[in-house]
Amino acid sequence: MNKKLPLFFLFALLSLALFGQHNVIVKAELNDSLKSLNIQQTLEYRNTSNDTLREVYMSDWMNAFSDTRTPLARRFFEDYDRNFHFAREDRRGGTTINSITGSTSNILTWERPEEHPDIIKIIPEKPIAPHEKYVINLDYVIKIPHNEFTRYGYGNKGNYQLKYWFIAPAMYKDNWKVYSHKNMNDLYLPKLDFEVELTLPSNLALISALKREKIVPHEDKKTVFLSGQERFDAELHLTTEVIFDDIKVDSLHVLTNITASGANPGMKSMYVNRIVDFLQTNLGSYPHPIILSTQQDYASNPVYGLNQLPKFLRPFPDGFGYELKQLKTLTENYLENSLLLNPREDKWIFDGIQIYLMMEYMDQYYPDLKLLGSLSDVIGIRWFHASTLDFNDQYILMYLFAARKHMDQPLNAPQDSLTKFNKNIANPFKAGVGFSLLDEFLEDNTVQYSIKEFFEQYKLRAVDDEDFQRILTENAGKDIKWFFDDYVSTKNKIDFKIRSLSKEGDSLRITLRNKTETDVPIQVYGLNNNEVVYKTWVEHSPGVRTVHIPASRVKQVAVNHEGIVPEINRRNNYRTVGGIMNRPLQFRLLKDVEDPRYQQVFFMPQFQYNLYDGLALGVKLYNKTILDRNFEYNLSPLYASRSKTFVGSAGLSHKIFFDEDLYMINYGISGSRFSYGYDLMYQRLNPYLSLHFRDSYMRQSPKERILIRNVNVYRDENDLTDLEVPDYSVFNINYLYSNPGLVTHFSGSVDFQVAQQFSKSSLTVEYRKLLKNDRQVNLRFFGGAFLYNDMPNSDYFSFALDRPTDYLFDYSYYGRSETSGIFSQQIIMAEGGFKSTLEPQFANQWITTVNGSTTIWKWIYAYSDVGVIKNKNQSAKLLYDSGIRLSLVQNYFEIFLPVHSSEGWEFNEGNYDQKIRFIATLDIKTLGRLITRKWF
Repeated sequence: MNKKLPLFFLFALLSLALFGQHNVIVKAELNDSLKSLNIQQTLEYRNTSNDTLREVYMSDWMNAFSDTRTPLARRFFEDYDRNFHFAREDRRGGTTINSITGSTSNILTWERPEEHPDIIKIIPEKPIAPHEKYVINLDYVIKIPHNEFTRYGYGNKGNYQLKYWFIAPAMYKDNWKVYSHKNMNDLYLPKLDFEVELTLPSNLALISALKREKIVPHEDKKTVFLSGQERFDAELHLTTEVIFDDIKVDSLHVLTNITASGANPGMKSMYVNRIVDFLQTNLGSYPHPIILSTQQDYASNPVYGLNQLPKFLRPFPDGFGYELKQLKTLTENYLENSLLLNPREDKWIFDGIQIYLMMEYMDQYYPDLKLLGSLSDVIGIRWFHASTLDFNDQYILMYLFAARKHMDQPLNAPQDSLTKFNKNIANPFKAGVGFSLLDEFLEDNTVQYSIKEFFEQYKLRAVDDEDFQRILTENAGKDIKWFFDDYVSTKNKIDFKIRSLSKEGDSLRITLRNKTETDVPIQVYGLNNNEVVYKTWVEHSPGVRTVHIPASRVKQVAVNHEGIVPEINRRNNYRTVGGIMNRPLQFRLLKDVEDPRYQQVFFMPQFQYNLYDGLALGVKLYNKTILDRNFEYNLSPLYASRSKTFVGSAGLSHKIFFDEDLYMINYGISGSRFSYGYDLMYQRLNPYLSLHFRDSYMRQSPKERILIRNVNVYRDENDLTDLEVPDYSVFNINYLYSNPGLVTHFSGSVDFQVAQQFSKSSLTVEYRKLLKNDRQVNLRFFGGAFLYNDMPNSDYFSFALDRPTDYLFDYSYYGRSETSGIFSQQIIMAEGGFKSTLEPQFANQWITTVNGSTTIWKWIYAYSDVGVIKNKNQSAKLLYDSGIRLSLVQNYFEIFLPVHSSEGWEFNEGNYDQKIRFIATLDIKTLGRLITRKWF
């Protein structure tokens, strides 16, 4: 290595002021064929703290792409994203460090902390005193990853989107704030002054928010000189074609490549000007002359809603989608490039301000826009309560979607601990709704004023949540301690109930109960035919509180009538003065958004199919809205076309939630009546209790469930063959452990059953591993034994080798009693799990089986099953089978082609088509788990 600093570095260093920012001086050259950057870098680090530093931490986030064991790779696994795991080596990235030296070219000691290969710890030759300058020289090569992983990197068209492309000093504030890359766009850096000299092919244009000083052409290359002061990043876009618009708003240049469906150039300029003017008015001036608003930034945190529908279905004005994209992206970049907040620990402040400003923008420019847009006026759709909701109502609705499932998390929880849904949707929306609630509660624009003061006072300065809390508290004319102690720092729900109502003279006496004991204020209303006659805020009501309001013209009293407070349950918020029914009954076609003013009953057409009933048509009556409810019921009477009789199901359930490892108790009763054979009906009654456990880390924590139930079955008897046990009752306890994952999946269950005729127990274990060579290994073990069996001559309650009898009627068989034909070829992966029909098919004493499969090519697997079956008065028998498995959608749609078994080659006896087995899942709720597993 050349131990003399390049002249470029020397001149740059001499020009630095004695006490400036941290200075980063980079000389880099792009190797287009190798997709790499050769970098020589000088960092002049200033210890701006009062502590003596014995090490310096630096973020090398490009090295997060170096292998499949980094925190970034594990993050991909948690989000069920397998692209990085299966990517070729040349599509991943990494950093090769040639040397790290001090100001006199002395070699410095450095290391990468264990399990954090994207962090560098440098040991200076002597401690760095407070306010002392220390120079670090780095010589390294960056291998640029493909942009398919994080949207940043090199693309297929020769373009580059570079973010976190250089080794940067970490933030020191009382201690080192250094984090690994987890695909959250949250690198936390101190203010940096940049001098960048980048050599690149002449056919590439460079787009950056840094100032372009000059361009020096070479033969087939050019060198671009960039500079920037007080920056938190140096994002670069290298493009083979001009894809960025330069929209000037006063002295600010907005460089954007956000796609503009439905917006012409004039509209784009108008929207961007309006947004920037709005941000300048509500925040203050932007501290830099250029701001980027890129498609990559938007795609990392898009606007979720109907605006994402295809153009021909989009119910909003032309260009509205483009305006929303720019509003969200520009607001986000405006804040994050101005405020030096910790984006991993204090992101809720960014989120809250961003969503609050978006809500204010919509109120200012689209005050009458509905959540469903123009669809709200369509006949049929306008009958739904959802059609009456304003556009901004979506924010409370989406937060409550998570809160009603009790999957929400505190606003100030670290970003890398949040589930994908909470990080992208629920938490930002709750934060924005919280600022809007504060605005209504304080009633004097305090929130808007405080946000602007916070922005102006701490622009380009290190700041944290305590500074924001101080400004907001000082400006508020009321006690807002509840906002930070309850609303931000916990996931405690808000739920007020009108306990009683009575008239006392010319006043109404209202007794409120705060069911969740939060200190959040609430509004009490007096209503007359839905007109607000009187309203007031009630504060500090941790338990039961009595409120008096004027009785004049008030026919109904309500709590939180306008939905300003994000209550978990508003159905207990209404009382009629002198009336009996507080909320009138309302019937609605199809599921809708909850309207708390009514007791809603929904109904919808429903159909089911099995071989014996044929197509069963009817109606489903239920109370479940788009948001979950603790108490739910459903009643589905159907008329079967083939069996010419009424069939159907019904159920009641109630959930109780806790903020403990035991997070939910669910109890209820369900019943059903269908055919199990031609002209043979069964009725099933199932009271149950289940206990659900989970870890506090919700991103990918193991889940446990204990199910206790008593399954009662009543069957019609066949005139030709008497049923040995037509009616029976089985008490069942089942323990389930599940730890799903993209790379490693493990689950297991222990089952115990007891009835008058038998008692048995079983163990099931499943293991799935995704190997580095893109192959998957699946293993399943099942073992079961009878404790006693008083029906040794019947296999109805026996363990099945391949197709369980399903005497508990748990499985979705389309032809459960069939022994031939296509319906007999449906299998459920339960009990023995064999695919071939072998003898003996059942075990009335004990059984052990192992099912395995491994990848041949993509979704084609080789499978094999082996097991031992033991029946009473018979010797144990070893059985096996093997074949090809076509896993179109694993565990949902699969086909099994048998090849060989313990009875020989499956092709030999003919009728091979009848030996093919399949798994087919048509249940919408089950299929929905494919989509939701990456969000919760």
